Amino acid sequence: MNGGEALARVLRACGVADLYGVPAGKLGPFARAVAADGGFRAIGTRHEAAAAWMATATFHATGRVAVCFGETGPGAHNLASGLGTARANGLAVLALSSGNPTYVAYPFEGMFMDVDGDRLFGAVTKWNAAARDPARIPSLVRRALREALAGRPGPVHLELPADVLAAEVELPAEEFDAPLALPGPAPAAATDVERAARLLADARRPLLIAGGGVVLAGAAPEFRRLARRLGAAATATQMGLGAVPTDSHGFFGHGGLVGCEGVVRALREADVVLAAGCRFSSWLWTGTRPDVTGAVVQIDVDPAAIGRTLPVEVGLLGDSKVVLVQLLDALGDGGPPADEAWLASLVSAYEAHRERLLAGAGEGEPMHPAALADELGRALPPGALAVYDGGHTTFWSNDLTPATEPRTRFHDPGMAHLGFGLPYALALKAHFPDRTVVNITGDGGFGFTLAELDTARRYRLPVVTVIHDNASWGVIRFGQARAGFELETGLEGTRYAEIARAFGCHGEEIARPDEVAPALRRALDSGLPAVIDARVRFEPHPSLPLFAAVGRR
Repeated sequence: MNGGEALARVLRACGVADLYGVPAGKLGPFARAVAADGGFRAIGTRHEAAAAWMATATFHATGRVAVCFGETGPGAHNLASGLGTARANGLAVLALSSGNPTYVAYPFEGMFMDVDGDRLFGAVTKWNAAARDPARIPSLVRRALREALAGRPGPVHLELPADVLAAEVELPAEEFDAPLALPGPAPAAATDVERAARLLADARRPLLIAGGGVVLAGAAPEFRRLARRLGAAATATQMGLGAVPTDSHGFFGHGGLVGCEGVVRALREADVVLAAGCRFSSWLWTGTRPDVTGAVVQIDVDPAAIGRTLPVEVGLLGDSKVVLVQLLDALGDGGPPADEAWLASLVSAYEAHRERLLAGAGEGEPMHPAALADELGRALPPGALAVYDGGHTTFWSNDLTPATEPRTRFHDPGMAHLGFGLPYALALKAHFPDRTVVNITGDGGFGFTLAELDTARRYRLPVVTVIHDNASWGVIRFGQARAGFELETGLEGTRYAEIARAFGCHGEEIARPDEVAPALRRALDSGLPAVIDARVRFEPHPSLPLFAAVGRR
C-alpha cells in the first residue's frame, strides 16, 4: 500500500472515525484511501480553522479523538489558528498536514507553500512530529494519539510529506491490528487522600470547584455527591459548565468572575477550596492571581498543574472521577456541619445579581442583551446543546442559559477565539442529530466563520445561530469610548438573515423579546440551518469591571 492508505488504515484500527478539513493537493493519496474505505465520516469545511474547531468539539462533546487536516502552506497555517482552542482548553485533537517532498524540505529549497511545520505547530500542540518514511506512519499515529490523551489532553500534529504519502510500502498486518494501548484512570496516593479528607471534614466553609477535568472524566455525579456530603458551596469553571446544575439547591453562580460577586466572595472566604480538574485559569483571578486565602486541595491528571498558580496544602495527582471516589470513601460520614448561613449569603448574592441583570431588560429598543439571553434560555428545549461564541456576548449566555448537565454548554475560555461557535455547533449536530443545537454569538464573532453556513447546508446540519447584533465590536467600542476615542468599531449595515438565505438556509430578523421563542420555533421547524439576527443594544455586563481587572497589578 502507499503511505496515504497506511494512514487511513491505522486511523480506522485506532477507532478514529471523524475527519474534518479541506482535502487538497498533496493529501490526495490519503483522501483517495478515505473515499475508498467508506467507514469514515468526512466533512469538508470551507476553512481549515473550522475543521480544527469541529475536531475539538467532537472530543469536547464525546471524548473521542477526531482528525482535522489541511494542505501544506496556507492550509497548515489555518489549522494552527483553530488548534489554539484545543491547546488552551485541554482538548485532544489529531491534526494532519501534508508537506513538500522530503528531498526539497528541511532545509527548504524555495518551493511554493513551504512551511516549517515543526516550528509552526510546536507552539499550539503538546506533541508534534513529521513522518519521513511511510513505514513509520502506523507507529507515529499511535504515538500521536497516546500523547493527545495522556495526562492533560491536548492537540497533536503529524506532518506527512507528499512523497511519503505517495510512496509504496509493505507492512505486516499486525502494524494495524494491535489495539491502541492507553493507561487506565489513575488514583491518587492514599496518604494524600487521607490528608485531604481530614481538611475537608473539618472545614466550616468548604468550596468545591469543578473544572474541565471533571467533565472529561465523567465525574460530575461524584462531584455532586461530595458537595452534598460536605454541605459545601459548589461552582464550576467555564470548562466545567453543567457539573453544578443551575437549578440545584444552593447554586450561586458559575463560570468564574463573570458568575457574580458571590463567586469572588466564595473564593476569598472559603476555609478549604477543593479544585477538581481545575487549573485556576484567569477566569478565577482578581488581579494577578486567584484571591484565595484558605487551604487549597487540587486534583489534576497533570502534575505540572498542581500548585502552579496557587500553593496547595494537598496535591492529588490522578483522574478526577477516581480521586473523588477515593475522597468519598475516606470521608465516611464527614465532620461537623458546614456554615449554612454562609452558603445562604452566597445564594442571596447570586439572586441579587440576576435581579440586576434583568432590571430594565424589557424596556427600550433595540432590546437589552439580557432580555435576548433570558428569552432564549427559557425557549431552549430540554436536551438542547448550546455554544457560547463572541466576547462580551458570552457573559449574558453564562448567566441566563440554564446548564443542568455537563457537555451541554460549550465555550472557548482558554483562547477566547471569536468565530469558533458555528463550526463547534456543526460538529455537535453531526454527532447528536436528534438534539437541538444553538450557536449563540455576536455579530463580530459570527463574521469570522459565516462561510461555514455552506458546510451546514451541504451536510444537512440544521443548527440555529442566534446573533446578538449590536452592529459593532461592542466591548471594544465601549473600552475605546472610556479612553476618549473610537477607531473602526462599527459593523453597521450587514443583513445576516439575507446572507443565510443566500446560502440556502433559513434566516430572519427580530427586534423584541417576545419574538425570540417564536423565531426559534420557526427556525427549528424549517429543518434548515438557520440564522436569527436579533437586534440588541450594547449594555455593559455587571461583571465587566471584574473581568477587565484581571491581570492588573
